[in-house]
Amino acid sequence: KKIVSRLSLMLLALGGSFSTTQVVAQSFTEGFETTSTLTDWYIRNNSDTISSTTLAQNWGFGNPTNFPAQAGATGSYVAVGYQSTNSTVGATISNWLFTPSRTFSNGDVISFYTRVSANPTSFPDRLEVRLSTTGSGLNVGTSSATVGDFTTLLLSVNPTLSATGYPGAWTQYTATISGLTGPTAGRVAFRYFVTDGGANGVNS
Repeated sequence: KKIVSRLSLMLLALGGSFSTTQVVAQSFTEGFETTSTLTDWYIRNNSDTISSTTLAQNWGFGNPTNFPAQAGATGSYVAVGYQSTNSTVGATISNWLFTPSRTFSNGDVISFYTRVSANPTSFPDRLEVRLSTTGSGLNVGTSSATVGDFTTLLLSVNPTLSATGYPGAWTQYTATISGLTGPTAGRVAFRYFVTDGGANGVNS
């Protein structure tokens, strides 16, 4: 089961000749304390074999009986896990959490904390952080293999699905945006992406 807590996007749009007097900042921090503050956040589950009636398949707020949040109230984190798919055999999980749309510039930093229940684990997990530069769009295609407009992979936590590759304690990760031609509107997305996952898979 993979968790994200305390997401912080530090976004700086530099204008003119990159003088510090012309810095225009666009940033936000989300601690996942309550659903009422989650404006412009979206979820999309493109996993193999899902049920539209199973609430457990989607990203949801944390359960403090599993472990406490990295900071703030004990349940202030979001979580997702193997129930993203209802397949009776191992399936590919591709479950997306979209952050609010922002204007990005080179050098902008995305920072977040994440963990699983224990390390080492018998059911490895993987998290991708992806960027779309197509404004407020949410296009990730229609299957577990597609990424749509989110073609830029900023970071992958445990890309090889190792049993020891995902931290079992809250760990901070950062990703820096580069390669843009100028200030660009887009979104960052967290993709819970696990092959051979689900209740009957060897991962997730």
